[in-house]
Amino acid sequence: MAILNLSPLTIKTLKRFRSVKRGYWSAIIIISLILLSLVAEVFVNSRALIVSYEGEWHFPTYGAIIPGEEFGLGYQYETNYRDLKQKFKEEGSDDWVLLPPVPYNAFETDLEAGNYPPAAPSFTKQHYLGTDTVGRDVVARLVYGFRIAIFFSLFLLICNYVVGTAIGCLMGYWGGIFDLLFQRLIEIWSNIPFLYVIMIIASIIVPNFWSLVIVMLMFSWMGMTWYMRTATYKEKEREYVMASRALGAGTARIIFHHIIPNTVSIIITFIPFSVAGGITALTSLDFLGFGLPPPTPSWGELLRQGIDNLQSPWIVSSIVTSMILVLTMVTFIGEAIREAYDPKKHTIYE
Repeated sequence: MAILNLSPLTIKTLKRFRSVKRGYWSAIIIISLILLSLVAEVFVNSRALIVSYEGEWHFPTYGAIIPGEEFGLGYQYETNYRDLKQKFKEEGSDDWVLLPPVPYNAFETDLEAGNYPPAAPSFTKQHYLGTDTVGRDVVARLVYGFRIAIFFSLFLLICNYVVGTAIGCLMGYWGGIFDLLFQRLIEIWSNIPFLYVIMIIASIIVPNFWSLVIVMLMFSWMGMTWYMRTATYKEKEREYVMASRALGAGTARIIFHHIIPNTVSIIITFIPFSVAGGITALTSLDFLGFGLPPPTPSWGELLRQGIDNLQSPWIVSSIVTSMILVLTMVTFIGEAIREAYDPKKHTIYE
C-alpha cells in the first residue's frame, strides 16, 4: 500500500526534479546540512560526548553543567574536557573522554601563550580552519552561524509567505477598493528606506533573532503579494472557481481549496530564492553591525573580521567559500524546481 497517494502530475513533477541532477543532489546536501545543524553539538562542542570516570558514565553534551571537582580537577566551574582527557592520558588510567570531532564551542576563546589571535589552522590543536580575531574556532563559528542563518531565512520565508499569500489572494479575489487600497499602501511602504529603519531600531533596542525577523517581514512580504495577486486574478475567472461559487462555496474555501493549490507552482518556485535572500540579508546586516549582537555566531561578523584581517586569509577564505557553496546549491535547487514546474513541460496541444 502506498504511503502517499500522489497524483500522476505530481509524480511527473518529482521525476523532472530528480532528472536535474545538480539541483536534486544540492537539495539532498542542503537538507542534510539543516538536519545535522540541529544536532551540531554532537560534532562541534567543547563538552564531551561521553566521560567514563570511576566506572560511571556521564553524558555532558545535552545535560547539566558538571563541575570540575566531579572528576577530581579541584574547581567548581564547568569541566574543561580537553584538559580532562589530557589528564586521564597522562595518568594512564582506565578513565576516558570522547570529544566531538571539533572540541570547541562558538563562544570559547583558545589563546596561545606568546601569540596574538587569530591563529593559523592547526590539526594538532584541532583548529582545522584556525581561529578568529579573539581566538574562537572558525569551524564552530561557521557551523553555528549557518544554523542561525538558515533558520532565520526559513522563519522569514514562512512569515513572508503567510502574509504575502493571504493579502495577495484577497487583493486578486476581491479586487475593487480593497485591491486599490493595498496597491497604494504597498507602493508607499516600499519607498521607505529599509536600512534606515534598521539603523533606527538598532539604536533604540539591541536586535535579536525575532526582532530582526519581524523587521525583515515588514519590508519583504510585498514581493510574494504581487505574484499571488496576479495569479489569483487569473485563476478566479476559470471554470472550476465559477462552478465552486455556483455551488455555494465561500471565499475561504475557494481560496484555500482551489486557488492556492492551483498556484502552488509559483509558491514553490520562489522558495529557494527566498531562502538565499534571507541568508544574504542577515549576513549583510551582521556585516554592517546592525544584525545579531556579539558574540552571536554570525557569518556576517566573520566576513567583516576576514576583510579587516586579510593577513589571516583562512578567515575570509572560509566564510566566502561557505557562502558560495551554500548559495550556489540553493540556486541549483531553484533552477531544478523551476524546470520541474515549467508549464510548457506539462502542456499538451491538440
